Amino acid sequence: MNLLAGALLLSASFLLSAATPKLSFTKSFPGSVPAYCSVDVDKTGALRYQESPADDQPVKAQLPDSDVISLFALAEKLGYFKSPIESGLKVANTGKKTFRYENEAGVPTEVVFNYSTDIAAQQLLDRFEQIAATERAFINLDRTVHFDKLGVNDSLAEVEALWLRKQLAAPAQFIPLLNRIVSRETFMHLVRDRAARLKEEFLAPVSADAATSPKK
Repeated sequence: MNLLAGALLLSASFLLSAATPKLSFTKSFPGSVPAYCSVDVDKTGALRYQESPADDQPVKAQLPDSDVISLFALAEKLGYFKSPIESGLKVANTGKKTFRYENEAGVPTEVVFNYSTDIAAQQLLDRFEQIAATERAFINLDRTVHFDKLGVNDSLAEVEALWLRKQLAAPAQFIPLLNRIVSRETFMHLVRDRAARLKEEFLAPVSADAATSPKK
């Protein structure tokens, strides 16, 4: 094997072994609903949500680039979880939370905490909680659309509340469900109107200011 062929083989091997950096958040809180949840986001924006470690059918969505950049920037501020962030204060138990990062080589670093006073940690936690709330709203809307038509309006109200608070993650994932509602006369007129309005808002171009402003 000549040097050029060897170099090409080594380069190809590296590309195959390189992983896409990924952030993960898990929360375990027995007695709460849900008692467990996990959110995985890689640097391409691919999102996966589970409510059980054994869930083989996770909810999948695509986060906007602006959200991905924000999440990874917060992780960088936290040193990619190489140092403790637990406050050590005597506060109520709000669940065992874990931030985890996997780099391009697939090497993980993680930190476990209940409560942190670090601003970046609080911001990252808030954003992951918003993503989890969005995916729960998606699951609930999907369930009512297929099995409980009378519950669809309440499910839409839950989605709309997150949207108005600027806490709805990846609104495009809702478009197929909203299309189904709008196109089916079996849903109440009020529900179809609400779904059509939300669809229009979700598909509207995002202004530059809105895209760069942090979610609250």
